[in-house]
Amino acid sequence: MKYPKIPLAQSLLTICKAKGLKHIVISPGSRNAPLTIGFVNDSFFECYSIVDERCAAFFALGIAQQLEEPVAVVCTSGSAVLNYYPAVAEAFYSRIPLVIISADRPHDKIDIGDGQTIRQENVFSNHILNSANLTEEVSDKNDVSIQYALHLAIVNQGPVHINVPFEEPLYEVVTDLSVNPKMVDFCNENENEFALNQEFISRWNTSDKKLILVGESKPNRIEQSILNSLASDPNVIVMTEKTSNLHHETFISNIDTIITPFDEEDFKFFQPDILLTFGGMVVSKRIKAFLRKYQPNEHWHVDNLRAYDTYGCLTKHFETDVPSFLKLLTSVKNEDFSNYKKKMLQTVAEREIKSEEYLDNIPFSDFKAFDLVVANLPKNSQLQISNSSAVRYLQLLKLDETIEVFCNRGTSGIDGSTSTAIGAAYAINKPTVLITGDISFFYDSNALWNQYIPKNFKIILINNSGGGIFRILPGHKEERTFNQFFETSHNLTAIKLAEMFGFNYQNVNTSLELEAQLKTFFTDNTKPNLLEITTPEKLNNKILLEYFKNLK
Repeated sequence: MKYPKIPLAQSLLTICKAKGLKHIVISPGSRNAPLTIGFVNDSFFECYSIVDERCAAFFALGIAQQLEEPVAVVCTSGSAVLNYYPAVAEAFYSRIPLVIISADRPHDKIDIGDGQTIRQENVFSNHILNSANLTEEVSDKNDVSIQYALHLAIVNQGPVHINVPFEEPLYEVVTDLSVNPKMVDFCNENENEFALNQEFISRWNTSDKKLILVGESKPNRIEQSILNSLASDPNVIVMTEKTSNLHHETFISNIDTIITPFDEEDFKFFQPDILLTFGGMVVSKRIKAFLRKYQPNEHWHVDNLRAYDTYGCLTKHFETDVPSFLKLLTSVKNEDFSNYKKKMLQTVAEREIKSEEYLDNIPFSDFKAFDLVVANLPKNSQLQISNSSAVRYLQLLKLDETIEVFCNRGTSGIDGSTSTAIGAAYAINKPTVLITGDISFFYDSNALWNQYIPKNFKIILINNSGGGIFRILPGHKEERTFNQFFETSHNLTAIKLAEMFGFNYQNVNTSLELEAQLKTFFTDNTKPNLLEITTPEKLNNKILLEYFKNLK
């Protein structure tokens, strides 16, 4: 077997193998040659070559998102490592174990005017769980630093950075290892058994108005029996988002449709006594505005690591896993009944009728396209959804409960959605569909420069010729400043990209064309497929805003 001659590279490689860090996404470069040689020539590692570092990091993030284990990205020195930052920030807030391994110049080459040198140590300091800044010589301290970083990526669920300085020559190889790293095991400090104070159970069961709001969550984390128990409490309203991946016929999964038409009386009635939250980031701006203005008496958040005071009224952080907490919370049944949930379900029924009537009669537009696409998504598939308009339209529509939903909601950025989706699709044996807007798609077009795209991967591109979300935000005016600098109007299509990167391509711009294409789009697995849906730029916002008015 070939090994890099540099002992520090040998140590890092040996430790990564011993700790089970298997998936390695490598971008080309010279300074990282010792690592590339070592990873690629050891059959234990599964290595991927992605040229664009930003795409590489999001591709790795997609793999880690699905496998729920650390995935490494490896780059050369200099500006290369900076391209990882968007994915690092996303991993930090979405709690995904991403391991950044950056090759660096020796310490004495920094800040002397040498090429491809920047100050790489602690470069991600604001959004990283740990920065292991190694020294050039092999040492126990280096060995421990590497292992501690890998340990934190797992137990604290997030990104870590290992910066590795190498001196030339970089390409020399040997057939035997010359190192024997010091191996360490770290204990998990978060394994304490959790007990829920009876006082909280009592307060929960004596409350007439309890609202559970669930943010982004992985599928199949909570037993259906627990969800059924929550659903059986007439004093509990459960609001979920499509990214929550929780399902029950009484759960509210279209929050904006329900609460946007509320008047003052409605807001006061549905103002909860206790707000219970768990999961990651919440998409709906309207539910955030509601809970910030009509605050509950108590806000409890359940998470074994973090608790954000999103609504300005956090009173208790329960540091445990959600299933354990909910089992204890629902162990005693409530015997006092209010009409809190009953009135909400009446509201839901009324909204459903108006929504269906409205969608049946609107012209072809973003909203109509999303309605048709979502209704035809294959069961038991994975849906990756981009940010901005795409995830917000999804929130308004019914989705089959067998479909798992993922979105980069940690930072809610448009960058990297396609790369993440491809990484996720590669990592699992499940049909994967990405629904994306045009700005997000073109911004991340290098994602298609990727030899690991499965044949059953589908992209549905909603092209409304610009950043359509800005048309529904305050400040929209039909003038050059808005069109050029906010909406960034364009006339681009994806046909040449699809041709260059080997995708089947179709384009539609009417409801009839879309319905006809959807009949075969999801079953054609001869190669990756891209369906571009062209919608009217200046009509979409009017149809969406009229939808909310019509609900009243």
